[in-house]
Amino acid sequence: MGPVRVRNYIQQPRSVFKYALDSELITASIRFGPGFERPSKKAIRLDRAKKGPQMFEAAEIRALVNATTVQGKSGPKTVRAGTALRAMILLGVNCGFGNADCGTLPHSALDLEGGWVNYHRPKTGITRRCPLWPETVGALQTALAERPEPSDPADAHLVFTTRLGGSWHKDTSDTPISNETRKLLSALGIKGSRNFYALRHTFETIGGEAKDQVAVDHFMGRARRRGRCVPRAHQ
Repeated sequence: MGPVRVRNYIQQPRSVFKYALDSELITASIRFGPGFERPSKKAIRLDRAKKGPQMFEAAEIRALVNATTVQGKSGPKTVRAGTALRAMILLGVNCGFGNADCGTLPHSALDLEGGWVNYHRPKTGITRRCPLWPETVGALQTALAERPEPSDPADAHLVFTTRLGGSWHKDTSDTPISNETRKLLSALGIKGSRNFYALRHTFETIGGEAKDQVAVDHFMGRARRRGRCVPRAHQ
């Protein structure tokens, strides 16, 4: 495990026992001992630096979006993303959408005729409205036309369903979106520890060069106070 995951696993039981103390379910705070300390911020920064850049370059994104010919073991082969994944990749670089954003996106959030998506960020509940590129609109129209019928009626409102009609979203890091993106990156020979969420980092990095951080924060669904973005640690 990396230090971020270790920190999360340590924080979860700490939170449970703090709630128990605050709710008077236990009479004294729990002593966790020196071996149960969360990794330091320095350790997390060093780990992130070791992983390298967590974004995609323009040529890599074009390879993800467009059908690309690569050299396979038995000769050249064409690699392309499925229609749903291609639309989600475009939402990632167009609007800074992450896994949960795409996996839970409802039909009601789309205005394809006007070229907009209006969907709060599931993590924060903050409203955001993002203009869609023509390429993104086209990809979404294709994905909707080829969308498998949901196997669960509760998923009928979702824009994207998997090949078997399931939801693309799970409350874990190992989601169908992550798995399919990993397969696509491997088939294209794109190396590194990046995955689907790196598209959101790409949007943030390139969008920041436009010198309109207010717009970037709005599209990414980040809270702002007194004209400034709330640091990630507090979101």
